[in-house]
Amino acid sequence: MTTATAVSTKDRESLGEFLLRAPAVGPALALVVAIVVFSLATDTFFDLDNLSTVVQQSLVVGTLALGQTLVILIAGIDLSNASSMVVATLIMAKLAAAGTNGFVALLAGVVLTIIVGIFIGSLATRIKLPAFIITLGTFTMLTAVSKLIAGGQAVPVTDGLLQWLGTKRYLFGGIPITYGMTLALLMYLGIWYALTKTAWGKHVYAVGNAPESARLSGIKVNRTVLSVYIVAGLTFGIAAWQALGRTPNADPNQFQLGNLDSITAVVLGGTSLFGGRGSVLGTLMGALVVAVLRSGLTQMNVDGNYQDLATGALLIAAVVVDRIARRQQQS
Repeated sequence: MTTATAVSTKDRESLGEFLLRAPAVGPALALVVAIVVFSLATDTFFDLDNLSTVVQQSLVVGTLALGQTLVILIAGIDLSNASSMVVATLIMAKLAAAGTNGFVALLAGVVLTIIVGIFIGSLATRIKLPAFIITLGTFTMLTAVSKLIAGGQAVPVTDGLLQWLGTKRYLFGGIPITYGMTLALLMYLGIWYALTKTAWGKHVYAVGNAPESARLSGIKVNRTVLSVYIVAGLTFGIAAWQALGRTPNADPNQFQLGNLDSITAVVLGGTSLFGGRGSVLGTLMGALVVAVLRSGLTQMNVDGNYQDLATGALLIAAVVVDRIARRQQQS
């Protein structure tokens, strides 16, 4: 082996190790590049109001992706997260329309998504069914339930609490933000702390890396898996609240691709579909990348089908990078 070849091999190994240790770096760079490109390509993209709108557009998918991150970290998947969220929005809206107190309506929707999480986690731990099959079936059932509840019509939301997260304020007199943005940031910080600073977080990563080894080391694998689905269910319930703050209508046809968008954000953020590696910071970057891409392409008058094409290509590229990085680590 020549010196140049040895150096090249060493550089590739170093790159693979770097990507594995800092998976959020890639999506952060992609986000910066996308912002620069669209700012140069359009006159309106790099505007405070537009950038605020981009962040607001990423809130619901970003919150769904936060819960999805936890599930994927244990090498699971949740195809039912968006449909669970949609059913929760309908329950909140229906209860509020019937005169129920807004807080009670909100609580009912969140409890529903937590119950769905318990259902999925119980089947995954007790009967050992694959998460893909469980959540695919749950997705189908919840999609039907949402249409039955709505009766083919969107339900308007007039309750102040249910719309509260969409309330806009201005930082420093000119930067528009909503309460939903603040809540999303607090949620990301909370989950980041739980994953990086607590024993529970270490158990989540350990179960995702090697469940049998985790069991032998004394970790209660089933309890950890169930807890992940419960916490994820909680985040999906809050995503429902985010959705009503963003658009004060509960519509069974909304977020039909929300499950796939959340998975895209998680994988773009550097979380491995094989479990055990990833971060919520990367997921946040991934959700912003998707929102920036769609907003920029829309302002460039690019057809929506081509936007979906670009998003899908990014997803495949992210999985390929993850696979290459893992192979380099193992070799």
